[in-house]
Amino acid sequence: MLSASLTSPLSLLLDLLPPGVCNLLNPAAIYANNEISLGDVEIYGFDYDYTLAQYSNLLHSMIFNTARDILIEQFKYPEGLGKYDYIPGFAIRGLHYDVQKSLLMKIDAFHYVQLGTAYRGLKPVPDEEVIELYGGTQHIPLYQMSDFYGKGPSLKQFMDIFSLPEMTLLSSVIDYFITHGIEFDQVHLYKDISDAIRDVHVKGVMYKWIEKDMEQYILHGDEIYAVLNRLVNHKKKLFLITNSPFSFVDKGMKHMVGKNWRDLFDMVIVQADKPNFFTDRRKPFRKLDDKGSLQWDKINQLEKGKIYKEGNLFDFLRLTGWRGSKVLYFGDHLYSDLADLMLRHGWRTGAIVPELETEIRIINTEQYMHSLTWQQALTGLLERMQMYQDAESKQVLLEWMKERQEIRSLTKNLFNPQFGSIFRTFHNPTYFSRRLVRFSDIYMASISCLLNYDVNFTFYPRRTPLQHEAPLWMDQLCTGCMKTPFLEEMVHIR
Repeated sequence: MLSASLTSPLSLLLDLLPPGVCNLLNPAAIYANNEISLGDVEIYGFDYDYTLAQYSNLLHSMIFNTARDILIEQFKYPEGLGKYDYIPGFAIRGLHYDVQKSLLMKIDAFHYVQLGTAYRGLKPVPDEEVIELYGGTQHIPLYQMSDFYGKGPSLKQFMDIFSLPEMTLLSSVIDYFITHGIEFDQVHLYKDISDAIRDVHVKGVMYKWIEKDMEQYILHGDEIYAVLNRLVNHKKKLFLITNSPFSFVDKGMKHMVGKNWRDLFDMVIVQADKPNFFTDRRKPFRKLDDKGSLQWDKINQLEKGKIYKEGNLFDFLRLTGWRGSKVLYFGDHLYSDLADLMLRHGWRTGAIVPELETEIRIINTEQYMHSLTWQQALTGLLERMQMYQDAESKQVLLEWMKERQEIRSLTKNLFNPQFGSIFRTFHNPTYFSRRLVRFSDIYMASISCLLNYDVNFTFYPRRTPLQHEAPLWMDQLCTGCMKTPFLEEMVHIR
């Protein structure tokens, strides 16, 4: 029989944490999924938006407001939508949206919806309703999930940072219709909002805002110059492949790097139409003059200092000879920037994940450490003590389960009250996190993190134990200096 006195307050964890255990993870570090030596990398490639150019959160409000106004003025949506403003921190990257069910939700690496993270509009959907909607389970079948680029028959995954205002607008419009009892077609609504967001980008509205006030919108510009200049000084070749237009990239790079920024790059390719650039052989390269006007001549070589538009990776490889693991390409979109390069062409890839900085700062707090340690302890106790099935023991186990669930919710809320961390559900990696591991050799919060490492540095991924390799409930946190106490000891802590 288990004693009821075993139910414990979280405060006792202070005795379990050795001094200095927090603040051990560095937000400016580079993290490796695969072993990679920078000494073997001869060519560095970069995306532009959210890779070289990091933007302030003010941009999200502008995108939201403009797309909202497009819905009202051009798509004739109700004027009452004008009362909705962007909600910073409502959504996180990597969420899935079920078009037919109007559900925005977080899904783990095993295709399970994390209960408590399903929203219709701006309000959470009860767990029981979510399970009922999916036929009595939290699981989403593979055929419904998504294709190689995150688009399924009825589910779409929001993978880029620009999608944060789109998810918030989608939720706001649904909230308005539900609140006012207005019937709507889910497919048309989703398409209208996607089109409105697309127009903000395609019609160049967003570019004009950024060009008008770069100091307000662009972050870390001086660090970008330091990274690029350092690589060039070490005889590395650099190239840029971006979907953005030349005039926009030119002004941004002049702001961050200087008027002679093109001297640092061996190749500059704009309006590349990624991910089609990596898979479609049909579009040839076209040359632009210094004013951004298209030239008519056939491209037989890619010249340093020249600007090229469109094209495709197959011609790029043929004309440059840059192949395999001597090329390292950085981007923020796991599908459009990195997946094809790693899986089909053998390039090395680096993912830029700006959210990493904030998440690591949270992980380094004592509150997070205490919560996680006690979660692991309670989980271990539940696993080991479940054989006690008398009435009193069952009551103790129920109390432990309730306490564990409360701590899990508290830990989730440290990251985002609606959806939690972009990297984890309560215990599993997220769908986003699994793709991050699959499609990137290394990942970091910003390109500037490269300044913290020698150009010949070798990144070694940590050997994380498989389930059959790890001692029972001896999970290592931070750098491994802290371990959850043995269960035999935990039983007597009170």
